[in-house]
Amino acid sequence: MENIDITVLKQLFAWRAAGKKALLVTVIRTWGSSPRPIGSIMALCEDSRVVGSVSGGCVEDDLIRQHLEVGALKDQTPKVMQYGITADEAHRFGLPCGGTLELLLEYNPQAKELEELIGYLGQGHLVAREVELANGVVQLMKTDHPAELLLTQTHLINTFGPEFRMLIIGAGQMSEYLATMAIFNGFSVTVCDPRDEYRSSWSVPGVTVDHGSPDDLVIQLKPDSRTCIVALTHDPKLDDLALLEALQTEAFYVGAIGSRRNNESRKLRLIEHFDHTEASLQKLRGPIGIYIGSKTPAEIAVSIMAEILAVKNGVQLPKEMSVGVAKKELES
Repeated sequence: MENIDITVLKQLFAWRAAGKKALLVTVIRTWGSSPRPIGSIMALCEDSRVVGSVSGGCVEDDLIRQHLEVGALKDQTPKVMQYGITADEAHRFGLPCGGTLELLLEYNPQAKELEELIGYLGQGHLVAREVELANGVVQLMKTDHPAELLLTQTHLINTFGPEFRMLIIGAGQMSEYLATMAIFNGFSVTVCDPRDEYRSSWSVPGVTVDHGSPDDLVIQLKPDSRTCIVALTHDPKLDDLALLEALQTEAFYVGAIGSRRNNESRKLRLIEHFDHTEASLQKLRGPIGIYIGSKTPAEIAVSIMAEILAVKNGVQLPKEMSVGVAKKELES
């Protein structure tokens, strides 16, 4: 499953390339509770098809009513709409109590610009899309750093990124559960395992499966700030070298499965044999996951995915939620 923004942009491009009228809607401001974050997008086609979302559904229904039933889906300059200004409106549109949503509506975006944007994203670039509010003119600018949506009196700049990537070392059962969850969270997933007996039974579609050396693959993938690397083999010959390479990259998450004792042993090996220090290993996570009392491979994968998403979204988890700390407290 693709990053939802890319899915929306690709479908919008397909509609516009086919000559259909369409609307691009962006969440530009919120007050109070909001079902979708700032920067979220959706697209509406003249035949009533919708992709993406800006709320729980009721706002989308109103947009369809206003722009299709009334027949207002025509060329015009971008327009700002607000929902949920009053408590009655918030209730009517299914917004959380006190929630207010402000949207920018762009009418019939140019297919050529959408194709160019999708192409940049497919090449792995971050792209800032700048819209001139007075006339709807769009400029695309490659950038090296993710940025929050920027709204001024004259322009809107929304930065789009390529898919987040996950590299899993090991093709065991737990990897299948983790890969499945990563895919429906919009990650592009690669699994690396040189062991035929594990790789041959892999059954998750949509995953790139590699049989090479994990450390070589890390170098080849050139992990960036939208990449996470998870070692799940329990085999130091496979995990350790890949982790060594991963620690030298910009990957936002680098971690390995294993008990507290195994993870301490791993750190000692990396310090003794590979000139690492406690400071240089701060980025290495382990035991990975948040503590939910997980026992089965599926439950452990849930805890790992939850931690990865928290790190991705900039959430500082309490120390008590880490597997190592929680288990230590239970034993005391």
